[in-house]
Amino acid sequence: MKNYFTSESVTSGHPDKVCDNISDAVLDAVLTQDKNSRVACECSATTDFLLVMGEVTTNAKIDVEKIAKEVIADIGYTDKKTGFSADSVKIIVKLDKQSADIALGVDNSQEAKDGGDVLDKIGAGDQGIMFGYACRETEELMPLPIMLAHKMCERLEYVRKQGILSYLRPDGKGQVTVEYQNGKPARIEAVVLSSQHNESVSTETLRKDLKDKVIDAVLPKEYLDEQTKYYINPTGRFEIGGPNGDSGLTGRKIIVDTYGGKCPHGGGAFSGKDPTKVDRSATYMARYVCKNIVASGLADECQIQFAYAIGVAKPVSVMVNTFGTGKLSDDKIADIVIKEFDLRPSAIIKTLGLDAPIYRKTASYGHFGKSEFSWEKTDRVCDLEKYIKV
Repeated sequence: MKNYFTSESVTSGHPDKVCDNISDAVLDAVLTQDKNSRVACECSATTDFLLVMGEVTTNAKIDVEKIAKEVIADIGYTDKKTGFSADSVKIIVKLDKQSADIALGVDNSQEAKDGGDVLDKIGAGDQGIMFGYACRETEELMPLPIMLAHKMCERLEYVRKQGILSYLRPDGKGQVTVEYQNGKPARIEAVVLSSQHNESVSTETLRKDLKDKVIDAVLPKEYLDEQTKYYINPTGRFEIGGPNGDSGLTGRKIIVDTYGGKCPHGGGAFSGKDPTKVDRSATYMARYVCKNIVASGLADECQIQFAYAIGVAKPVSVMVNTFGTGKLSDDKIADIVIKEFDLRPSAIIKTLGLDAPIYRKTASYGHFGKSEFSWEKTDRVCDLEKYIKV
């Protein structure tokens, strides 16, 4: 049986990713001074304008406007002629304190009120569902299409920042379609790559350079053949880009951030949220659990869902789906997850070290599949392997 699956990625200069980067930079700055801060910071950007808004309760003292301008410059928006630059952008900051009603449940969970232990203290910051996923398609235990799309867009940013293709501008996006045969990746059917550029380069030169310096540099040759289709800057010109070409918003690239559509997504985005928000922390934990299940050999593919209620520490449900690849039944693996992993917010924060300023690094090219992140560790494999031998 043959079918196709497509995933996309975007560069850090994409307007939505500009906002994600700023939101997470603000979060990092606050956590650097006060790790117990409550942060929900969101941004919206358009032509030479940025709104930073949300709820922050903290003892930290930070200059939000300065942080935002530093991020914008770091991404590469330094030319006023592009319509969005660190020097010319007008910034409005509207940050208030976290709702006292929400704080009631976050700072003192239902279990804590009933006499629970110290890890019961923090309740979930909201109700919600979170998903995790892992499979054997890549060495990162991630789906192949999203990993290829990320690597291609990351390379696009690299050749711009290194001056290899000096005419490029920060905005860009890519897409990779993988052909599957009997459930296994067989070849790349189509590649889409679009990059913002200045007025000096011809479309012909741009397309040749992006094929040579970006696509061919990162996509595995064994997946490419004469039938692979390439769509490079399909409209021809892409001079107007970034927030000047399209408005940006924190949290709008949630499928890019996760598994490229291979796994369902819960109701919440990640960037700008402190780890008491289970939208973020429990999704990281779900990836950690799934990756260890697959790495241990309990399954070749694993999807997990957690569900939480606001103000309650323990999840209200845990669901596992191994798509028929599990060495044990899905319900037995779910029981193992509940036994082996502490899924309360305080425990997740402690296990994964989520009260540290680590978040700006997650804002571009996916939150999963990068070995530097604690939720990508496979340090629970030995604890899970014992269940296979029973």
